[in-house]
Amino acid sequence: MGLDPKLEQSEQTILGRWWQKEKEAFRCMVCPRYCLIKPGKRGFCYVRAAGDDGIYLTTYGRSSGFCIDPIEKKPLNHFYPGTPVLTFGTAGCNLGCKFCQNWDISKARSWDRLGSAASPEKIATLAKSHGCHSIAFSYNDPVIFAEYAIDCAKSAHQHGLYTVAVSAGYMGEEARTDFYQHIDAVNIDLKSFSESFYKRLCLGHLQPVLDTLVYLVQKTQVWVEITTLIIPEENDSPEEIRALCEWIITNLGPDIPLHFTAFHPDYKMVKTRQTSAWALQTARQYAIDAGLNYVYIGNVHDSNGSSTYCPQCKQKVIERDWYMLGPSGLHINKCSQCGETIKGHFTENLGNWGAKRKQISV
Repeated sequence: MGLDPKLEQSEQTILGRWWQKEKEAFRCMVCPRYCLIKPGKRGFCYVRAAGDDGIYLTTYGRSSGFCIDPIEKKPLNHFYPGTPVLTFGTAGCNLGCKFCQNWDISKARSWDRLGSAASPEKIATLAKSHGCHSIAFSYNDPVIFAEYAIDCAKSAHQHGLYTVAVSAGYMGEEARTDFYQHIDAVNIDLKSFSESFYKRLCLGHLQPVLDTLVYLVQKTQVWVEITTLIIPEENDSPEEIRALCEWIITNLGPDIPLHFTAFHPDYKMVKTRQTSAWALQTARQYAIDAGLNYVYIGNVHDSNGSSTYCPQCKQKVIERDWYMLGPSGLHINKCSQCGETIKGHFTENLGNWGAKRKQISV
């Protein structure tokens, strides 16, 4: 196969789906980097490597951990609130964010952080046996292990489970189309509304992420929520936040839930101060004033900023204290006060998983 010895010994190495041959190398088409990889070498994400006959995914069937979380932790506040979701990832990433909050996983090499082997069928049966409502691909970006995630999603659907992706949305057009055929809900990490921010702090570009969001909302039935990590003096200006909100309303509509979350110093930005609760509340108010109907605050304790309100009568319809849900003001998906439809996916009763976080082994 022409890979290095560690890859040749790995049972987790499979031929990938999205690449094309170019002279003596292969062009990876998974993400907008379009890495040109020579046999025996790896792409930017490190987990895609070229052999003599194509590009291989080197982390198929291996995970960086399995944990049952509340769905709100993804964060998804409008996708079957209060239900448990089995969450896992692999290793590596196709962005180079200097502020990465999961850098020990996303920046890991393909074999340093991977645990027990887990087939797609095994993951689905594990989730089902633990009473999970869905399976989430998270911790690192499922973009780079898309073949594995697709197979896991197919098994999940066969077992009556929903599928969730937590992604930065940095994906090539063909892979994006294939991947999201199998996903029920996604939270896209829109890191900033500035191209210079993406180039300087993420080693990427803004437009491909915006393209993914437009594709998801306009071309698919996937439920979409957005998260923006507010970093002091980097992406927290009133002008940028207002521009972000105006773009969402114009291109995606006012009913897309937007989560502003707090940065804590980590990875290569340990000297940057932590986001204040006031900064998050201010950003939230900008978004509400711009016309977004569902705006949330995360990574700090703020029950008002975490709760869901009816956009018509302003009644609190889902109370949240961290990940604990309080009394519901919903009748399935309608406000019990005025009858306004609350956008999202809901059942007659909210789930009761609460704030529990349960690590499991396979």
